[in-house]
Amino acid sequence: MASVVGRAAEPRQGQVPLDETVVQRFYERMRAVAPAAVGAIERDRADDPARTFADTACGRLLRSLDDDGVRALGMWVHHWCMRFYDDDTRAALRLLREIAGRPQLGWTADEVHWMLNESHQANSVAAARLTLPLAAAAELAPGTVRVDTLIPRQTSPTPHR
Repeated sequence: MASVVGRAAEPRQGQVPLDETVVQRFYERMRAVAPAAVGAIERDRADDPARTFADTACGRLLRSLDDDGVRALGMWVHHWCMRFYDDDTRAALRLLREIAGRPQLGWTADEVHWMLNESHQANSVAAARLTLPLAAAAELAPGTVRVDTLIPRQTSPTPHR
């Protein structure tokens, strides 16, 4: 695993791109937590998957961070999962779900917008691509981020009779 590198996901047609300075700050924050995240995920990949989350390396890392650090960790894990969804990402996905389940982390519209753009760029095989961005978007005031413009409309599955 490598730390976060590269540029922001390109916005969809008609979307306003995020300011480069804002995106750079996201990458700087993510780079600060990436080494600890890589180590924790690797330890958890080698550990007992039935261990309670609080007793895992990722659980200990999550407890050690303030809300800003948890958001940066969530963005890094989201970014990592979008890139390596075909690898063994169970420990990372578990961490992602734990962060998504934490209310009132203070997500910003720009953070949510960035994660949704990342999700849009990801292959549909990355089943968890919307887990964190949608949880984070739920914290924002209604209408702050138009989720429907960033995510293609899904058709409803036909019920089996």
